[in-house]
Amino acid sequence: MRLRHQALQILLICDPQAKATATLALRTAYVQAHPTADLDEAERQESLELHADQAPSMPGRPARPALVSATRVPSRSPFTPEGRAALLHAICHIEFNAINLALDAVWRFAGMPAAFYADWLQVAAEEAEHFTLLRTHLQTLGADYGDFDAHDGLWTMCERTKDDILARMALVPRTLEARGLDATPLIQDKLTRAGDHQAVAILDIILRDEVGHVAIGNRWFHHLCQERGLDALSLYPQLVKQYDAPRMRPPFNEAARKAAGFTDDELAFLLGVD
Repeated sequence: MRLRHQALQILLICDPQAKATATLALRTAYVQAHPTADLDEAERQESLELHADQAPSMPGRPARPALVSATRVPSRSPFTPEGRAALLHAICHIEFNAINLALDAVWRFAGMPAAFYADWLQVAAEEAEHFTLLRTHLQTLGADYGDFDAHDGLWTMCERTKDDILARMALVPRTLEARGLDATPLIQDKLTRAGDHQAVAILDIILRDEVGHVAIGNRWFHHLCQERGLDALSLYPQLVKQYDAPRMRPPFNEAARKAAGFTDDELAFLLGVD
């Protein structure tokens, strides 16, 4: 089965650990078979569609956690055992969603260069590693993925941008996921004060990898803007308004964002600097 077909099949898997394991296996098999990250032209151009019986189950996910409005997800102080478990569960849920987001990019968008599919398969595999690390640590705290309510903000934006790859690159990796670059050091500080050094070490790995993931989103956003003859800086706020994306607010991790490819002009826009 071809890569993009396999990505779609894994996206439909409901069991989170089975999805993570299958994602890692697909990346390993792909790298071994395609050391030059090459897909044939037919696969790159092929337009894939969900069958009618698949669409309601996309993405595949377990019955729990219950998905509620973001306003109904309780605050997560790390300074009590339950609060720390709830906080780490929230991050674990983000990483599970991130597997789905990356797999969706692989199967959904036809006609991109082969490197696009290799990039997003790499992202999916690294998100699977993050999910597994967090879930394993969560279990040492007497909890598991699914034990707390969660919200579906990341996938909601994925759905909104399903018909425009340019909007997807602008508003998922370089907007919603980039917010993790800003939030992670603040969370790490709290977890350090709570004495959970293992969680801090896991978040070090996640932050390192997420810089690369946001860089991939930035690279393909600018590639598509150039290909379409569009100005990336002026287009971005238009897409934020069109797709009702959240406007990012400080504080920003400027060093991480620069490492991920944000320009000085883009950072000035985020900061509201004329």
